[in-house]
Amino acid sequence: MALIRLSHQGLAGGVIAGIAIGGVAAVLVIAASIYLGCYRKKKAKEAQFLLTASEDISAQNGRGPGSTFGMDMQSTGPADGSASVLAGITVDKSVEFSYEELATATDNFSLANKIGEGGFGSVYYAELRGEKAAIKKMDTQASREFLAELNVLTRVHHLNLVRLIGYCIGESLFLVYEFIENGNLSQHLRGSAGRDPLPWSARVQIALDSARGLEYIHEHTVPVYIHRDIKSANILIDNNLHAKVADFGLAKLTEVGGSSLPTRLVGTFGYMPPEYAQYGEVTPKVDVYAFGVVLYELISAKEAVVRPSGSSVESKGLVGLFDDVLNEPNPGEDLRKLVDPRLGDDYPLDSVLKVGMLAKACTQDNPQLRPSMRGIVVALMTLSSTTEDWDVRAFYENQALVNLMSGR
Repeated sequence: MALIRLSHQGLAGGVIAGIAIGGVAAVLVIAASIYLGCYRKKKAKEAQFLLTASEDISAQNGRGPGSTFGMDMQSTGPADGSASVLAGITVDKSVEFSYEELATATDNFSLANKIGEGGFGSVYYAELRGEKAAIKKMDTQASREFLAELNVLTRVHHLNLVRLIGYCIGESLFLVYEFIENGNLSQHLRGSAGRDPLPWSARVQIALDSARGLEYIHEHTVPVYIHRDIKSANILIDNNLHAKVADFGLAKLTEVGGSSLPTRLVGTFGYMPPEYAQYGEVTPKVDVYAFGVVLYELISAKEAVVRPSGSSVESKGLVGLFDDVLNEPNPGEDLRKLVDPRLGDDYPLDSVLKVGMLAKACTQDNPQLRPSMRGIVVALMTLSSTTEDWDVRAFYENQALVNLMSGR
């Protein structure tokens, strides 16, 4: 009898253990199912966001649904389409961060970590996975700008373009860039945060770096890109006083050989050329014009639109201000009055005049008369090498230097 009782007890214990193990397994299966469902729902939400944003851009560019900037959609995930992404956005080459990781790295996006703010979002400093980073937090209403910037920076890589590290899609949109330690060009020129004035040689180098970045997106990518918001605030400076072009949220793609594209007006006043401000025509010469304004800023440290303080004199664009001087037969002395006073006399007037003449060529009213970014690079390379034989006409055609630049 005792043996039978023990046998029954062992059987009961085994049944209980089996039920317990089965229950735990069932809970794990349910939890895994819930997690997988949430994960798929999140991915479907991201894919739907990308699809909706791309169709919005396609519609505004005169293209039908299912294509973005002339590129077809493709699925890179399961057959259910939950991981369908844009063929033009190779997000697999960038890190996808979780919101929790970004929030932790920025102390929940505290003001102490905020390092900037623009038209489409705020920028925060962070250290992510051992790398210093700048995180742009954008509202979901800026989906077009988010998608445009993600599209450009996952496809284009150049020493003089800011590097995209990753992204996050959630209640807000996040782009994660390399952190450029030394602020932007506007801050340096305006002397914010007690910054020392940039030496003239550094200004020429910054101009050359920026021109190289723009020349790359204008001439060495397929299709080519137009930035549409070139300005001193969008040129970042590293600790070695080299420059990187940033903020591609307004970037537009054009087919190779395309002339111009009608578009809605975006950008910053003072940097817009007449054909864009009046008719919305977009060609690479839009960036050339804006770059010319940046050259004037490098000379004078003035803003693109000069607003005299405590004066009844109307505001005047930097282009008009310099045109009045550079159109004189001998502009030297009046040009000195426009040079950044923080430079004192520590600059070669001849070099300043040449940069001014280059800027004047860039800001011609007729876009056909403006040089290409390749020509501008050639001119600035020649100037930065301190060659005495520098002719403003040389940046239109100089094949030897063009070949040198193409071989970098």
